[in-house]
Amino acid sequence: MKDSAVLLIDCPDRKGLVARVSTMLYERGANILHADQHQDHELGLFFMRVEWALADGGTSSQGFDLEAFKAEFSPLARELGMRWKLTLGDRRPRMALFCSQYLHCMADLLHRWRSGELHCEIPVIVSNHRAVENLAAFYGIPFEYIPVTAATRAEAERRQLEVLARHEIELVVLARYMQILSPSFVASYPAAIINVHHSFLPAFTGAKPYQAAHARGVKLIGATSHYVTEILDDGPIIEQDVARISHRDQVEDLVERGRDLERIVLSRAVRWHLDRRILCYGNKTVVFD
Repeated sequence: MKDSAVLLIDCPDRKGLVARVSTMLYERGANILHADQHQDHELGLFFMRVEWALADGGTSSQGFDLEAFKAEFSPLARELGMRWKLTLGDRRPRMALFCSQYLHCMADLLHRWRSGELHCEIPVIVSNHRAVENLAAFYGIPFEYIPVTAATRAEAERRQLEVLARHEIELVVLARYMQILSPSFVASYPAAIINVHHSFLPAFTGAKPYQAAHARGVKLIGATSHYVTEILDDGPIIEQDVARISHRDQVEDLVERGRDLERIVLSRAVRWHLDRRILCYGNKTVVFD
């Protein structure tokens, strides 16, 4: 990642927002690398992502005083009703991976992480099955086996949350983790739990979407990555993709083709979150270029 800073903003829309933010950065000597914005005209909302270099024109991560910038920016943010977050571009968020018995998404994410595509730390892998234990060992990542039954669900989640707290986890990725999280678990990580669902939501929610799609005779199947909320398979959608099928395809064919889609949409969602490219509002997301 670049020696840079990233600022995310959302606020009521009004004239001059881009100019005021960019002018303040310019006056402090920032070299803007990338800026993107979006307006929701129906709701009157404004969203912006701006990234600037910290090592340009003689400045550096030490020379560009981020704390001084925060102090100067805060009054402007209050005046304009902004919610905002400022982070260093080279900061590596701490991410935990959850899965059950299907390992294709897990294996894909670990490969991308090892190759440097996902800019994060992965301190722990959690599963209610032991199928992923060897994969975790291959990548040198601690593995936590926490079985879940209807009778032990609350205790299992308590243990999971202890593990996440101990490893100071900031993002939880459900890489085909086939358990429903409780509202209290979800509330512990707002807009910080990413799931992949093996259908093109909102169609075919639940545990067997490929079977439901085949029974309905659809001509397209899809996969969806989304943030997890209290309502099953209803959180803000981050990414989706589809593949065309025909009457000749059986459920097994849909599953095989769908797994490629699952890998793609989950890895994109995780990468965009790690790169600070997503803002949530209502039950929607803005994903910046």
